[in-house]
Amino acid sequence: MSEQQHADDHGDIVYPSAIPFVLAHLACFGALWSGVSATSLWLAFGLYWLRMFAVTGGYHRYFSHRTYKTSRAGQFVLALLAQSTAQKSVIWWASKHRHHHRFSDTEHDVHSPVLTSFFYSHVGWIFSNGHDRCDTSTVTDLTRFPELAFLHRFELLPAAALALICFAIDGWSGLFVGFFWSTVAVYHGTFCINSLAHVHGDKDYVTGDESRNNWWLAIITMGEGWHNNHHAYQYSVRQGFRWWQWDPTYYLILGLSKLRLVWDLKAPPQAVIERSQALPPRVIERSAERLAASVPVERIVQAFRDAYASAPGLPELHLPTLTLPQFREALAAMQARAGERLHAVQAQAQDAIAQWHMPALPSREELTEKAAAMFVKTPSLDAIAARAHDLLIETVHARLTGTAAIAKA
Repeated sequence: MSEQQHADDHGDIVYPSAIPFVLAHLACFGALWSGVSATSLWLAFGLYWLRMFAVTGGYHRYFSHRTYKTSRAGQFVLALLAQSTAQKSVIWWASKHRHHHRFSDTEHDVHSPVLTSFFYSHVGWIFSNGHDRCDTSTVTDLTRFPELAFLHRFELLPAAALALICFAIDGWSGLFVGFFWSTVAVYHGTFCINSLAHVHGDKDYVTGDESRNNWWLAIITMGEGWHNNHHAYQYSVRQGFRWWQWDPTYYLILGLSKLRLVWDLKAPPQAVIERSQALPPRVIERSAERLAASVPVERIVQAFRDAYASAPGLPELHLPTLTLPQFREALAAMQARAGERLHAVQAQAQDAIAQWHMPALPSREELTEKAAAMFVKTPSLDAIAARAHDLLIETVHARLTGTAAIAKA
């Protein structure tokens, strides 16, 4: 994705598809005219929890991650309930969410608070140019069902039908309070996972992103607050990995399995829960990037320039055309020369290093120690440190030769 396309996709511009979202919020004020009845409040309360389950157990754990199986009729009921929340179609929702997991907290993420802002990740992305886009190639397991394709085409039909039912039950109060209040509450409960769950909470697993575990978000979202757990193993029907991690969505799905309405519930491997399993290459890469970013590269670049210029007997380097293998060779030569100098004046080791102004490029061992302080326990710490070391060398080389600016342009 180019910077221009990224800017276009993340520009806060109101598009027609966002109009229902805005109107739903405005409709909440209709209660000032209709009044608030006990019936409408109970209706709003019940619809919040029913439809929150439709989001968590339907949109998310079933359609996006396929963490359990159900019948075709059960799938259709889940889709109807999920789309009654007015969060677009299950095809669109699953496509966006799978994209989020693939690019979590990178420039390609559709709603990351890390690279944009809290407001943008919470609601701003809904007004972006790319909001309506749906990559159906990532959800071919869903698009093959004509009934889901129908709901994709008429995405607001289930929500409109539920709004009429609420009106039939308790008139205008049933519509404004029962339907719209609960709809907006479900909106923001869901959106808190996109925003707050990537900012506030604990990181119990190395996931290569900023996903967090947050107990109070788990309460209002029926278990979705264990977001770091989820990013550690997205195919688990259970997001509360520990017995004390409240996950009512899982409890309900487990109950449905006892009734044989759903089956093949996927559990997280014990090795994942205990953090004894090696991390996937993508997570190692992202974690290494974060570790490398914590090292002051510009100081290393300047130190290398100064040290090489003042070190006699080293091969002449032409920085603009310096290849990465040549840079590695030069770095090794400088380290060897510093080692010789160090042995010659072992009693004055610190003075020797200061005299030679060696670039403070951390060793792999030092990066491993830094990684241990930065991340939770994982058997992949050495792999993260090794990759971070390579990234640092590549970055310093790019700065020395000026290729970093060219690549960025």
